[in-house]
Amino acid sequence: MSGGSGDSEDLVQQATRGDPQALGAVFDHYRDRLWQMVRIRMDRRVQGRVNPSDVLQEAFVDVARRIGEYSPEASPPFFLWVRQLVGQRLIDIHRQHLGARMRDASLEVSLNAGGLPQATSASLAAQLLGRWTSASRALERAEAQLAVQEALDALEPVDREILVLRHFEMLSNLECAELLGLTKGAASKRYVRALVRIKDVLRSFPGFEEDPEPDSP
Repeated sequence: MSGGSGDSEDLVQQATRGDPQALGAVFDHYRDRLWQMVRIRMDRRVQGRVNPSDVLQEAFVDVARRIGEYSPEASPPFFLWVRQLVGQRLIDIHRQHLGARMRDASLEVSLNAGGLPQATSASLAAQLLGRWTSASRALERAEAQLAVQEALDALEPVDREILVLRHFEMLSNLECAELLGLTKGAASKRYVRALVRIKDVLRSFPGFEEDPEPDSP
């Protein structure tokens, strides 16, 4: 939800005025997008111990506790504000479970303004193959994943991040531009460039299937 419909805007206004039912309804409306963000950014060493729904449950408590801090005039759009609190909860869970084994902070956070955990090229490659190919042979799939992973590593960090934001987190081009400090035009160009690079790699393997791209508002 990006505040498009009148009903959604009314719910956000009610939530920011302290209506707990409205806040629950808004959070439920965001749930699928937030769940996907947590899933793609959760460290693989934590997967199996914690699931994304657990993170969202804890994060909702944070949102409810801090709702009084939100200001429509001074804060980012409400979804991005909620997303940031969910990301902070995910970081706390990483620290809780990994402790000293947690990666250096300079490698752990993504480029967007909130400093969320970074999606690794390995996890992204696996997700992209699951979405874009029907390759069934283990060797063929392993080769494709390695090629995609190498292509992702070769992207500029901001291009890789915008691919995560647009294609996996389902953020709009405008939301991506705001998070990354880019113009709408620059964000769109970077996303298309990253997408074309990855699809070029995938086309070299049998079983590649075109996947509908997110809308570009």
